[in-house]
Amino acid sequence: MNKTAVTLILLLSVLLMASHAFAKDVVTTIPQSWQLTLMETALERVNSQYQSKIITTEMNQKRKVEESLAGNVDVFWSMTSAELESQVLPIRIPIFKGLLGNRLLIIRKQSQADFNRVRNQADFEQFTAGQNHYWPDAGIIQAAGLPIITTYKYKNLYPMLEGERFDYLALGAQEIWGELDKHPDPRLKVDDRVLLQYRSPAYFFVSPQQPQLARDLLQGLELMVSDGSFDKLFNQHLKIDELYAKANFEQRAIIRLKTPGLSPLTPISRSELWLDLFSIEGAMQ
Repeated sequence: MNKTAVTLILLLSVLLMASHAFAKDVVTTIPQSWQLTLMETALERVNSQYQSKIITTEMNQKRKVEESLAGNVDVFWSMTSAELESQVLPIRIPIFKGLLGNRLLIIRKQSQADFNRVRNQADFEQFTAGQNHYWPDAGIIQAAGLPIITTYKYKNLYPMLEGERFDYLALGAQEIWGELDKHPDPRLKVDDRVLLQYRSPAYFFVSPQQPQLARDLLQGLELMVSDGSFDKLFNQHLKIDELYAKANFEQRAIIRLKTPGLSPLTPISRSELWLDLFSIEGAMQ
């Protein structure tokens, strides 16, 4: 082999190694805002070669699972359920620290006086919930014996509420005012009285075809929890101090529901993963 050929082989080897070094591991994902920021920050702690590819197509829960099983979606987020944890890979770090299971209500303004009289679950049972059919919340509310009406399309819930098909729409405390702003209606408001609470954390879920990604994401999140950067980013991004002041959690009547089928692997004993809302007493019942 002549000198020129050897030189070319060495040059090609260097170029291949360089291209591999700068190659990105593409993560196809649906998360937005806080979820996307958290996912990317956690993965950066473990492997800086991950790069997000965002899917903007609107998908319901069923479709997300199907696309994940098919390998078209690597990561998505959702409130957990036994069925979901059996289908895809759960990363059991609650990404909202349990906040999504602390639900405030969108109601008709004219109904506020009726909700003000709620003291306990028996009082609350006179009202009918509206929920997305695919959300785990629907099963939790049904299991508690509370009246409920479901629809397959989230956007339908607002005109249904205004039209008195049901009495309230329960949404996570961190999202409720933003969601009401997206669906403005002068006849609707955020209820002042009730906190509907259940232990149903939101996790990242990873395609079974990406076990290494699942391991890296868990490792990155655990590192963030242990050094305090998870809480710092969480408090900044979700403006937790402002939310607590606005929501007045401790002044509300708390309706606590059980979560049927909650996995025994749910990290309830790890207090550092949860907000303190599950221990507050709330208004006098």
